[in-house]
Amino acid sequence: MTTRLAELLPRLNERDRRLALGAEAKSWGHGGIEEVYQATGMARSTISRGMRDLDAGENPETASRIRASGGGRKKAEAASPELAGALDSLIEPGTRGDPESPLRWTTKSTRNLARELTAMGHTISHSVVAKILRSAGYSLQGTRKTLEGAQHPDRDAQFRHISSLTGDFLTAGDPVISVDTKKKELVGRFAQAGREWRPTGQPAEVSTYDFPSSADGKAIPYGVYDIADDSAWVSVGVDHDTSVFAVATIEAWWREMGRKKYPHARRLLITADGGGSNGHRPWLWKFELARLSAATGLEIVVCHYPPGTSKWNKIEHRLFSRITVNWRGRPLETYQTVVNLIGGTKTTTGLTVRCELDPNVYPTKIKLTRQQKESIPIARHEFHGDWNYTISSASE
Repeated sequence: MTTRLAELLPRLNERDRRLALGAEAKSWGHGGIEEVYQATGMARSTISRGMRDLDAGENPETASRIRASGGGRKKAEAASPELAGALDSLIEPGTRGDPESPLRWTTKSTRNLARELTAMGHTISHSVVAKILRSAGYSLQGTRKTLEGAQHPDRDAQFRHISSLTGDFLTAGDPVISVDTKKKELVGRFAQAGREWRPTGQPAEVSTYDFPSSADGKAIPYGVYDIADDSAWVSVGVDHDTSVFAVATIEAWWREMGRKKYPHARRLLITADGGGSNGHRPWLWKFELARLSAATGLEIVVCHYPPGTSKWNKIEHRLFSRITVNWRGRPLETYQTVVNLIGGTKTTTGLTVRCELDPNVYPTKIKLTRQQKESIPIARHEFHGDWNYTISSASE
């Protein structure tokens, strides 16, 4: 019956639909109205009227008329011409209506809109408000991250500079890495965004409040993403995110992964954000890179992304986003949990990740002397030497 009526009813006018429903209900006998209602969702009163019309027979005077002239309820907008304008003034009070609208600082749900419209003299239900909004071209929407603020005038030129250097290094078979610190995470039974499959009614139980004082510590994942190899190394720190920690992680990547994959490499390109522990301003970052260059014999070229463009750093969308997806809905109960989840991150396109805990202490507020700064073998590039520079081994 359900299939038959679904095929038939859309092809009938209102009167014929009612008669078809009534005939189907009569064929079922007792309980037929309920059966047709369950199958079609049509109002029981409509089905009952169809049965009465069949019993009454056809009236020659009304046989050609579907409904009485002018019958049916008028649309709310037609019955109250001022309604549309009143609704617009509530939806966009800052541009179309009263800036002191009662809904200016309130959630514009259809129920709130209906309540305010009724108070303004337009008695209306929330469901009708929803219909009017949809017909007027409105829809439920969230915010969209598109406003990046003021852009540096050399933003695009720096992107081209990074792209050009990256291409040169990859063509020559030299390593190119993208580095950054992932968002710090509280360690303990705390809520984690996202959901994962579990038996129904058995969600993972976590603390009601995410108080840092209740945590077992803070995990600081610092990542090194190998652009050519689609592999990564992540050190999970337990102390502070400092320049010393950042370079120590890069050194761990080179020792455990990099030098095995690039045994003949004599130079390394690092792409990094413009701020934080690997920013272009901290002298400690450059000082530690000089130490790394001396220890490995590598010439280290560094390119920083312009301000406000960290999302373009490849490690963000090729590694960190994958880690976030991998541990969604999973409380990070221990440091080992964090390490295992990061190390277990993989993709169908070949991403592999190695992760280790770094239990070392990294003091903050380390100040370099003038002599230490002058000892850094740094050569700044002609184009934006503050963002692009080369650090060579002091022995060269």
